[in-house]
Amino acid sequence: MGKMFEDYFSEIQADMVSICLEYVEKRAEKIYIYCSFEDGMISSGFFYKVNSKIVKKNKLNDVIVDGQKKYDVSIPRQKGAINIINDDIKALKRLCQEHQKEMPTQIKLVYDVISNRINADYSYDIIFSDDQNKTAYDVLDEWYQLEKSNE
Repeated sequence: MGKMFEDYFSEIQADMVSICLEYVEKRAEKIYIYCSFEDGMISSGFFYKVNSKIVKKNKLNDVIVDGQKKYDVSIPRQKGAINIINDDIKALKRLCQEHQKEMPTQIKLVYDVISNRINADYSYDIIFSDDQNKTAYDVLDEWYQLEKSNE
């Protein structure tokens, strides 16, 4: 039997996890990936759990412990990862159109590196685009703050 819609959808999500795992040099406990497609606009972001601490991608070196090598958190590296995730969101949109499926407005992926398990939370509702003061970055930051408060 050929690949189904869900197989392709999962492959694209796996690519998002792969680029974030590469960015953190496979030295994370968990990866949190945020994808937004609202009102025709694409947005994404990611953060990590490293050394039992929730940390933003640009602050990875703040949580390293003695003997661990520093992460490359340069702007070009961050942009490269975000560009790949954004391309993956575009691929998800095309896939949904081809299969006449609704595109989620928001995807939150949590990849547990240790157990090799992924948890995906999809929303099809308008999250922020009908709010004049809220952006996709605000939604990402709220999620980050929530996870940080649970560490």
